[in-house]
Amino acid sequence: MAGRFAPRPTRTTVRGGHVAVPGGVPRQESAGGRRRTWVPEGPLDLGLVLGPLRRGPGDPTFRTTPDGSVWRASRTPAGPGTLRVAARGGAVEAAAWGPGADWLLEQLPALLGALDDPSVFEPRHRLVAAARHRRPGLRLTRTGLVLESLIPSILEQKVTTDEAYRAWRLLVRKFGEPAPGPVDGRMHVMPAPRSWALIPSWEWHRAGVDNKRASTILRAVRVAPRLEEAVALDPVRAQARLELVSGIGPWTSAEVVQRSHGAADSVTVGDLHLPGIVGYSLAGDRDADDAVMLALLEPYAGQRHRAARFILLGGRTPPRRVPKMPRWDIGRL
Repeated sequence: MAGRFAPRPTRTTVRGGHVAVPGGVPRQESAGGRRRTWVPEGPLDLGLVLGPLRRGPGDPTFRTTPDGSVWRASRTPAGPGTLRVAARGGAVEAAAWGPGADWLLEQLPALLGALDDPSVFEPRHRLVAAARHRRPGLRLTRTGLVLESLIPSILEQKVTTDEAYRAWRLLVRKFGEPAPGPVDGRMHVMPAPRSWALIPSWEWHRAGVDNKRASTILRAVRVAPRLEEAVALDPVRAQARLELVSGIGPWTSAEVVQRSHGAADSVTVGDLHLPGIVGYSLAGDRDADDAVMLALLEPYAGQRHRAARFILLGGRTPPRRVPKMPRWDIGRL
């Protein structure tokens, strides 16, 4: 997010969910990975599409490389897998490694927004129209995986993103497993549900995760198969299923289905900064709450999350009035 006031970023605020993808010609790996070439219909910006899946610059499950590639390590229904994608001309070249390689390549079009239809979106504000004109390659990703978005979203509840990103980084590196493929030990697959359940209480504490968030994750992983089944439901019903787990509310469930389902209308409510940014951008109201934000987004019914992405990409944010939220490290207590 570009602007004078940079609140502690969440995935809903960091440049509208964009990561910088270096230019260049993808290098050809020789490590025996499975390959697929896919040609998207229309423009595609890998940084915008896959950016919301990155949990901070040190995310051990996500990285970009100078050759223009984006790498992801995922725990798929078929097992761990590593996916590398890179845009070359008008096509996307992908390679995958590990037991989950075939699943990742099969899901590639959905991951890159093939199931999303940006043509139905009609801007109602000048700022939104300008952002869409500048970023025609924005599509909404659909990972088809619930837990990999749910756990980091729970970690981000009620804390700064620095704290949440640190916790995700430490826990994945310590309790996950090295990602398959030519990643030189620099990437890890997030732990399996049972591994999350076996993390000792003192390790949560060392990672800066309080008991409330840790307990929510433990409740979620106990019913992981039922939560993963939510990918077959529509976003509204999927959110309802997620919210049956104590500690998961509308903020967390929306953050998940935006990624697992590519939910174009699941706008994030309960966010510390988003209502003020939307209110300030569309109506000059920096003190807007969720009700005001939803009223302003009503013209985009059915596409409210996409509208919020474009608003964030517009970079119009209210000037700072208070100090940044302090960072606490309970691991030092």
